[in-house]
Amino acid sequence: MRSIAKGLGLGSAAMALTALTALAWPGTAGAAPTGTESLYAPSALVLSVTTGPDADTGRVVRAVTLVCAPTPGGTHPHPAAACAELRANGSQLDALAAPAAGAVCTREWNPMTVTAVGVWQGRRLSYTYTFANPCGLRNTSGVLFGF
Repeated sequence: MRSIAKGLGLGSAAMALTALTALAWPGTAGAAPTGTESLYAPSALVLSVTTGPDADTGRVVRAVTLVCAPTPGGTHPHPAAACAELRANGSQLDALAAPAAGAVCTREWNPMTVTAVGVWQGRRLSYTYTFANPCGLRNTSGVLFGF
């Protein structure tokens, strides 16, 4: 039953990414009025938080979408701030998963893995980072994974 629920969660995330990419990609049916082209490269991501050290075998606990072009949107609670962080860091997301200054957490091993999958400025992006425990995730320096 667990693998079915995980499959449904990842399948839903994949469908959301496909829909977001279709909306953001220039020249796609229904994406823009006839005769116009988008000035923005597509930027649409599916962000997820999974229990365990491996996103492929863990349980997805939360997932959101983030669209950054032409305007910030999606289901992320702070799309404008998350898009600003992405623009400032490009595809180097380790800085956004780093612990905030002064963060104090226990040393328990209860891993949480975050993923960012999709298209960033027209290029495929696939990012994974594993925190030692939920405290590490809550105390990241950025808002990208704060959902």
